[in-house]
Amino acid sequence: MTRDTTAPIQPVPGGIGKFEKNLSLWVGGCIITGIVLGNLVPGLFEVLARLEYASVNLVVAVLVWAMIYPMMVAVDFSSLRSVGSRPKGLILTILVNWLIKPFTMAGLGVLFFEVVFADWIAPSDAQQYIAGLILLGAAPCTAMVFVWSQMTRGDATYTLMQVSVNDVIMIFAFAPIVALLLGVTDITVPWETLLLATGLYVVIPLLAGALTRRRLSSPAAIERFTTQVKPFSVISLLATVVLLFGFQGDVIVERPLLIALIAVPLVLQSYGIFTLAYLLAWLWRVPYKIAAPCALIGTSNFFELAVAVAISLFGLNSGAALATVVGVLVEVPVMLSLVAFANRTQKHFPAE
Repeated sequence: MTRDTTAPIQPVPGGIGKFEKNLSLWVGGCIITGIVLGNLVPGLFEVLARLEYASVNLVVAVLVWAMIYPMMVAVDFSSLRSVGSRPKGLILTILVNWLIKPFTMAGLGVLFFEVVFADWIAPSDAQQYIAGLILLGAAPCTAMVFVWSQMTRGDATYTLMQVSVNDVIMIFAFAPIVALLLGVTDITVPWETLLLATGLYVVIPLLAGALTRRRLSSPAAIERFTTQVKPFSVISLLATVVLLFGFQGDVIVERPLLIALIAVPLVLQSYGIFTLAYLLAWLWRVPYKIAAPCALIGTSNFFELAVAVAISLFGLNSGAALATVVGVLVEVPVMLSLVAFANRTQKHFPAE
Protein backbone atom coordinates (compact mmCIF):
# COMPACT_ATOMS: atom_id res chain seq x y z
CA MET A 1 0.00 0.00 0.00
CA THR A 2 1.47 3.36 -1.02
CA ARG A 3 1.22 6.48 1.08
CA ASP A 4 1.92 10.07 0.20
CA THR A 5 4.84 10.74 2.53
CA THR A 6 5.04 14.38 1.42
CA ALA A 7 1.81 15.15 3.23
CA PRO A 8 1.99 16.19 6.86
CA ILE A 9 1.35 13.44 9.37
CA GLN A 10 -2.24 13.58 10.53
CA PRO A 11 -3.48 12.61 13.98
CA VAL A 12 -5.25 9.28 13.96
CA PRO A 13 -8.62 8.69 15.57
CA GLY A 14 -9.00 7.89 19.21
CA GLY A 15 -6.97 10.71 20.69
CA ILE A 16 -3.55 9.29 19.86
CA GLY A 17 -2.81 12.47 17.87
CA LYS A 18 -2.60 14.39 21.14
CA PHE A 19 -0.14 11.85 22.46
CA GLU A 20 2.04 12.21 19.38
CA LYS A 21 1.86 15.99 19.37
CA ASN A 22 3.12 16.20 22.96
CA LEU A 23 5.14 12.99 23.00
CA SER A 24 8.34 14.70 24.19
CA LEU A 25 6.48 16.09 27.20
CA TRP A 26 5.00 12.68 27.97
CA VAL A 27 8.43 11.07 27.73
CA GLY A 28 9.91 13.76 29.98
CA GLY A 29 7.21 13.05 32.54
CA CYS A 30 7.86 9.32 32.30
CA ILE A 31 11.60 9.85 32.81
CA ILE A 32 10.92 11.78 36.01
CA THR A 33 8.32 9.22 37.09
CA GLY A 34 10.74 6.37 36.53
CA ILE A 35 13.53 8.02 38.51
CA VAL A 36 11.18 8.89 41.39
CA LEU A 37 9.60 5.43 41.53
CA GLY A 38 13.00 3.76 41.21
CA ASN A 39 14.05 5.51 44.41
CA LEU A 40 10.73 5.25 46.27
CA VAL A 41 10.01 1.58 45.53
CA PRO A 42 13.37 0.10 44.51
CA GLY A 43 12.24 -3.39 45.53
CA LEU A 44 9.57 -3.41 42.82
CA PHE A 45 12.07 -2.52 40.12
CA GLU A 46 14.56 -5.05 41.44
CA VAL A 47 11.94 -7.77 41.03
CA LEU A 48 11.12 -6.61 37.50
CA ALA A 49 14.82 -6.34 36.61
CA ARG A 50 15.36 -9.97 37.63
CA LEU A 51 12.74 -11.11 35.11
CA GLU A 52 15.32 -11.55 32.40
CA TYR A 53 17.11 -14.19 30.43
CA ALA A 54 20.44 -13.74 28.62
CA SER A 55 20.43 -10.02 29.51
CA VAL A 56 17.04 -9.55 27.80
CA ASN A 57 14.47 -8.21 30.24
CA LEU A 58 11.23 -10.04 29.54
CA VAL A 59 8.94 -7.23 30.74
CA VAL A 60 10.66 -4.74 28.45
CA ALA A 61 10.55 -7.35 25.68
CA VAL A 62 6.75 -7.57 25.92
CA LEU A 63 6.46 -3.78 25.77
CA VAL A 64 8.83 -3.56 22.80
CA TRP A 65 6.81 -6.30 21.10
CA ALA A 66 3.68 -4.20 21.55
CA MET A 67 5.48 -1.23 19.99
CA ILE A 68 6.72 -3.21 16.99
CA TYR A 69 3.65 -5.30 16.21
CA PRO A 70 1.62 -2.54 14.44
CA MET A 71 4.49 -1.92 12.04
CA MET A 72 4.93 -5.60 11.33
CA VAL A 73 1.29 -5.75 10.25
CA ALA A 74 2.20 -3.11 7.65
CA VAL A 75 5.00 -5.25 6.13
CA ASP A 76 4.03 -6.25 2.60
CA PHE A 77 5.84 -9.51 1.89
CA SER A 78 5.03 -9.31 -1.80
CA SER A 79 7.15 -6.15 -1.98
CA LEU A 80 10.28 -7.78 -0.54
CA ARG A 81 11.45 -8.86 -3.98
CA SER A 82 11.49 -5.22 -5.13
CA VAL A 83 13.86 -4.09 -2.36
CA GLY A 84 16.86 -5.17 -4.43
CA SER A 85 15.89 -2.70 -7.13
CA ARG A 86 16.30 0.14 -4.59
CA PRO A 87 19.73 -0.57 -3.10
CA LYS A 88 20.63 2.93 -1.92
CA GLY A 89 19.09 2.59 1.54
CA LEU A 90 20.76 -0.76 2.15
CA ILE A 91 24.12 0.57 0.99
CA LEU A 92 23.87 3.56 3.35
CA THR A 93 22.81 1.30 6.22
CA ILE A 94 25.88 -0.92 5.77
CA LEU A 95 28.23 2.03 5.25
CA VAL A 96 27.13 3.97 8.33
CA ASN A 97 26.62 1.06 10.72
CA TRP A 98 29.73 -0.94 9.96
CA LEU A 99 32.35 1.29 8.33
CA ILE A 100 31.77 4.55 10.22
CA LYS A 101 29.77 4.31 13.45
CA PRO A 102 31.98 1.97 15.56
CA PHE A 103 35.09 4.02 14.79
CA THR A 104 33.53 7.45 15.41
CA MET A 105 32.19 6.16 18.74
CA ALA A 106 35.64 4.93 19.73
CA GLY A 107 37.15 8.25 18.67
CA LEU A 108 34.68 10.29 20.68
CA GLY A 109 35.23 8.05 23.70
CA VAL A 110 38.99 8.58 23.58
CA LEU A 111 38.60 12.32 22.96
CA PHE A 112 36.33 12.92 25.93
CA PHE A 113 37.62 10.46 28.51
CA GLU A 114 41.33 10.78 27.78
CA VAL A 115 41.40 14.49 26.94
CA VAL A 116 38.33 16.60 27.73
CA PHE A 117 37.35 14.83 30.98
CA ALA A 118 40.87 13.69 31.91
CA ASP A 119 40.99 15.85 35.05
CA TRP A 120 37.72 14.42 36.38
CA ILE A 121 38.03 10.72 35.50
CA ALA A 122 40.69 8.28 36.71
CA PRO A 123 42.58 6.69 33.77
CA SER A 124 41.46 3.16 34.70
CA ASP A 125 37.83 4.27 34.85
CA ALA A 126 38.21 6.16 31.58
CA GLN A 127 39.23 2.97 29.78
CA GLN A 128 36.15 1.21 31.12
CA TYR A 129 33.81 3.94 29.89
CA ILE A 130 35.50 3.96 26.49
CA ALA A 131 35.02 0.19 26.28
CA GLY A 132 31.31 0.54 27.02
CA LEU A 133 30.92 3.19 24.33
CA ILE A 134 32.71 0.98 21.80
CA LEU A 135 30.37 -1.91 22.57
CA LEU A 136 27.38 0.34 21.93
CA GLY A 137 28.85 1.71 18.72
CA ALA A 138 29.45 -1.76 17.30
CA ALA A 139 25.91 -3.03 18.03
CA PRO A 140 23.30 -1.50 15.69
CA CYS A 141 19.67 -1.59 16.75
CA THR A 142 17.40 -4.57 16.14
CA ALA A 143 14.17 -3.63 17.89
CA MET A 144 13.41 0.02 18.60
CA VAL A 145 14.28 1.08 15.07
CA PHE A 146 10.91 -0.35 14.01
CA VAL A 147 9.27 2.11 16.38
CA TRP A 148 11.22 5.07 15.02
CA SER A 149 10.48 3.99 11.46
CA GLN A 150 6.78 3.77 12.25
CA MET A 151 6.84 7.28 13.77
CA THR A 152 8.35 8.68 10.58
CA ARG A 153 6.00 6.67 8.37
CA GLY A 154 8.90 4.73 6.99
CA ASP A 155 8.60 1.92 4.48
CA ALA A 156 7.91 -1.03 6.80
CA THR A 157 9.07 -3.63 4.28
CA TYR A 158 12.32 -1.83 3.53
CA THR A 159 13.01 -1.24 7.23
CA LEU A 160 12.62 -4.96 7.87
CA MET A 161 15.17 -5.68 5.14
CA GLN A 162 17.61 -3.11 6.56
CA VAL A 163 17.37 -4.62 10.04
CA SER A 164 17.73 -8.14 8.67
CA VAL A 165 20.89 -7.22 6.75
CA ASN A 166 22.30 -5.61 9.90
CA ASP A 167 21.57 -8.73 11.93
CA VAL A 168 23.32 -10.98 9.43
CA ILE A 169 26.39 -8.73 9.30
CA MET A 170 26.41 -8.50 13.11
CA ILE A 171 26.89 -12.25 13.39
CA PHE A 172 30.19 -12.02 11.55
CA ALA A 173 31.41 -8.46 12.19
CA PHE A 174 30.55 -7.59 15.80
CA ALA A 175 33.26 -9.63 17.53
CA PRO A 176 36.13 -8.70 15.15
CA ILE A 177 35.31 -4.98 15.30
CA VAL A 178 35.05 -4.98 19.10
CA ALA A 179 38.25 -7.00 19.40
CA LEU A 180 40.06 -4.56 17.10
CA LEU A 181 38.89 -1.44 18.92
CA LEU A 182 39.33 -2.83 22.44
CA GLY A 183 42.65 -4.47 21.67
CA VAL A 184 41.56 -7.84 23.04
CA THR A 185 41.26 -11.22 21.38
CA ASP A 186 38.86 -13.16 23.59
CA ILE A 187 35.56 -11.56 22.57
CA THR A 188 32.77 -14.10 22.88
CA VAL A 189 29.52 -13.22 21.21
CA PRO A 190 26.62 -13.91 23.62
CA TRP A 191 24.63 -15.97 21.16
CA GLU A 192 21.76 -16.49 23.58
CA THR A 193 21.26 -12.72 23.84
CA LEU A 194 21.60 -12.15 20.12
CA LEU A 195 19.26 -14.98 19.10
CA LEU A 196 16.71 -14.38 21.85
CA ALA A 197 16.47 -10.66 21.13
CA THR A 198 16.18 -11.27 17.40
CA GLY A 199 13.46 -13.85 17.99
CA LEU A 200 11.50 -11.69 20.41
CA TYR A 201 11.90 -8.41 18.57
CA VAL A 202 11.82 -9.50 14.92
CA VAL A 203 10.71 -13.07 14.26
CA ILE A 204 7.73 -13.39 16.64
CA PRO A 205 6.15 -9.97 15.91
CA LEU A 206 6.82 -10.48 12.20
CA LEU A 207 4.97 -13.81 12.22
CA ALA A 208 2.14 -12.29 14.23
CA GLY A 209 1.97 -9.36 11.83
CA ALA A 210 1.93 -11.66 8.80
CA LEU A 211 -0.90 -13.76 10.25
CA THR A 212 -2.87 -10.63 11.12
CA ARG A 213 -2.32 -9.18 7.66
CA ARG A 214 -3.45 -12.41 6.04
CA ARG A 215 -6.61 -12.48 8.15
CA LEU A 216 -7.45 -8.83 7.39
CA SER A 217 -6.74 -9.33 3.67
CA SER A 218 -7.70 -5.88 2.32
CA PRO A 219 -5.55 -2.71 2.47
CA ALA A 220 -8.43 -0.73 3.99
CA ALA A 221 -8.90 -3.28 6.77
CA ILE A 222 -5.14 -3.29 7.47
CA GLU A 223 -5.14 0.52 7.68
CA ARG A 224 -8.07 0.54 10.11
CA PHE A 225 -6.50 -2.14 12.27
CA THR A 226 -3.08 -0.45 12.53
CA THR A 227 -4.82 2.82 13.41
CA GLN A 228 -6.71 1.09 16.20
CA VAL A 229 -3.67 -0.62 17.74
CA LYS A 230 -1.29 2.31 17.38
CA PRO A 231 -2.25 3.80 20.79
CA PHE A 232 -0.95 0.62 22.45
CA SER A 233 2.38 1.20 20.71
CA VAL A 234 2.76 4.69 22.16
CA ILE A 235 1.58 3.63 25.61
CA SER A 236 4.09 0.76 25.57
CA LEU A 237 6.85 3.22 24.65
CA LEU A 238 5.99 5.41 27.64
CA ALA A 239 5.83 2.39 29.97
CA THR A 240 9.25 1.27 28.69
CA VAL A 241 10.72 4.69 29.51
CA VAL A 242 9.36 4.45 33.07
CA LEU A 243 10.87 0.99 33.48
CA LEU A 244 14.29 1.83 32.03
CA PHE A 245 14.72 4.90 34.20
CA GLY A 246 13.23 3.11 37.20
CA PHE A 247 15.81 0.34 36.89
CA GLN A 248 18.60 2.93 37.15
CA GLY A 249 16.83 5.47 39.38
CA ASP A 250 19.26 5.11 42.29
CA VAL A 251 22.34 5.38 40.06
CA ILE A 252 21.01 8.53 38.39
CA VAL A 253 20.40 10.18 41.77
CA GLU A 254 23.66 9.03 43.36
CA ARG A 255 25.99 9.72 40.40
CA PRO A 256 24.34 12.36 38.23
CA LEU A 257 27.59 14.05 37.15
CA LEU A 258 29.11 10.79 35.97
CA ILE A 259 25.94 9.89 34.08
CA ALA A 260 26.04 13.31 32.42
CA LEU A 261 29.71 12.94 31.44
CA ILE A 262 29.12 9.53 29.85
CA ALA A 263 26.07 10.90 28.06
CA VAL A 264 28.01 13.69 26.31
CA PRO A 265 29.87 11.58 23.70
CA LEU A 266 26.80 9.36 23.27
CA VAL A 267 24.59 12.34 22.45
CA LEU A 268 27.16 13.83 20.09
CA GLN A 269 27.57 10.46 18.38
CA SER A 270 23.82 10.09 17.95
CA TYR A 271 23.27 13.51 16.40
CA GLY A 272 26.45 13.27 14.35
CA ILE A 273 25.68 9.86 12.85
CA PHE A 274 22.09 10.85 12.10
CA THR A 275 23.25 14.04 10.40
CA LEU A 276 25.76 12.15 8.28
CA ALA A 277 23.34 9.41 7.21
CA TYR A 278 20.45 11.80 6.62
CA LEU A 279 22.64 14.17 4.60
CA LEU A 280 24.04 11.33 2.47
CA ALA A 281 20.51 10.09 1.84
CA TRP A 282 19.44 13.61 0.80
CA LEU A 283 22.41 14.06 -1.52
CA TRP A 284 21.75 10.64 -3.07
CA ARG A 285 18.03 11.46 -3.51
CA VAL A 286 16.83 8.54 -1.42
CA PRO A 287 13.04 8.66 -0.88
CA TYR A 288 12.05 9.96 2.55
CA LYS A 289 10.28 6.78 3.69
CA ILE A 290 13.61 4.96 3.23
CA ALA A 291 15.97 7.81 4.16
CA ALA A 292 14.48 8.51 7.59
CA PRO A 293 14.61 4.91 8.88
CA CYS A 294 18.08 4.55 7.32
CA ALA A 295 19.42 7.48 9.36
CA LEU A 296 17.63 6.32 12.50
CA ILE A 297 18.97 2.76 12.17
CA GLY A 298 22.49 4.15 12.15
CA THR A 299 21.78 6.19 15.28
CA SER A 300 20.20 3.67 17.66
CA ASN A 301 21.90 0.73 19.39
CA PHE A 302 21.32 -2.92 20.27
CA PHE A 303 21.79 -2.22 23.97
CA GLU A 304 20.97 -5.74 25.22
CA LEU A 305 23.91 -7.13 23.27
CA ALA A 306 26.22 -4.31 24.43
CA VAL A 307 25.21 -4.76 28.08
CA ALA A 308 25.66 -8.54 27.92
CA VAL A 309 29.17 -8.29 26.44
CA ALA A 310 30.18 -5.53 28.89
CA ILE A 311 29.13 -7.68 31.84
CA SER A 312 30.87 -10.79 30.51
CA LEU A 313 34.12 -8.93 29.78
CA PHE A 314 34.32 -6.44 32.63
CA GLY A 315 31.76 -7.44 35.28
CA LEU A 316 28.30 -6.38 36.39
CA ASN A 317 29.49 -3.34 38.36
CA SER A 318 32.11 -2.19 35.86
CA GLY A 319 32.36 1.19 34.24
CA ALA A 320 31.85 -0.46 30.86
CA ALA A 321 28.51 -1.91 31.96
CA LEU A 322 27.48 1.49 33.36
CA ALA A 323 28.33 3.19 30.05
CA THR A 324 26.14 0.75 28.12
CA VAL A 325 23.28 1.42 30.55
CA VAL A 326 23.66 5.18 30.06
CA GLY A 327 23.32 4.47 26.34
CA VAL A 328 19.91 2.95 27.07
CA LEU A 329 18.83 6.03 29.04
CA VAL A 330 20.01 8.50 26.42
CA GLU A 331 18.55 6.73 23.41
CA VAL A 332 14.81 7.33 23.76
CA PRO A 333 14.84 11.13 24.31
CA VAL A 334 17.47 11.64 21.61
CA MET A 335 15.72 9.42 19.09
CA LEU A 336 12.39 11.15 19.64
CA SER A 337 14.01 14.51 18.89
CA LEU A 338 15.46 13.07 15.67
CA VAL A 339 12.09 11.58 14.70
CA ALA A 340 10.53 15.03 15.13
CA PHE A 341 13.30 16.61 13.02
CA ALA A 342 12.86 14.02 10.28
CA ASN A 343 9.11 14.57 10.16
CA ARG A 344 9.60 18.33 9.85
CA THR A 345 12.11 18.00 7.00
CA GLN A 346 10.51 15.26 4.92
CA LYS A 347 9.46 17.77 2.25
CA HIS A 348 13.11 18.06 1.17
CA PHE A 349 13.23 14.40 0.08
CA PRO A 350 11.62 12.73 -2.91
CA ALA A 351 8.38 10.94 -2.10
CA GLU A 352 9.29 7.90 -4.17
